[in-house]
Amino acid sequence: MQYRRYRVAGGTYFFTVNLADRSSSLLVEHIDLLRDAVREVKCRHPFTIDAIVILPDHIHAIWTLSVNDVDYSKRWMLIKSMFSRHIPKTELINDSRMKKRERGIWQRRFWEHTIRDEFDWQQHVDYIHNNPVKHGWVKQAIDWPYSSIHSYLKAAQ
Repeated sequence: MQYRRYRVAGGTYFFTVNLADRSSSLLVEHIDLLRDAVREVKCRHPFTIDAIVILPDHIHAIWTLSVNDVDYSKRWMLIKSMFSRHIPKTELINDSRMKKRERGIWQRRFWEHTIRDEFDWQQHVDYIHNNPVKHGWVKQAIDWPYSSIHSYLKAAQ
């Protein structure tokens, strides 16, 4: 099935990408593998990460694509597949995924929102940085190690 996604060339987008097993903590257990996958995809298909937080079972990110580029789906597909190739096969894989030769690590889709303006961008950056607090992982956003909040605070100094 083809989903309709709003695409703006060179646009800025907010994403939520989830693991299939929301009780899993694979993303932080294998943070270096995830970082490697993102780095490699960024080298081959450039984009800017404006903000990001990696929680045990999901990622929130804001990306800005290059001028005339709209293919964020390809980037997420590559990141997911590169990460998955390096994770031991311990997950349950249903028949549908087996037929498509998929792992059972990620939810198949992701949620995206096109950032409309500066206010919308700031609202989503704040949401990203406060997400570990919202989920009860830390008391203060600065205490979560897998967040771009640290870069923001360094830049503000």
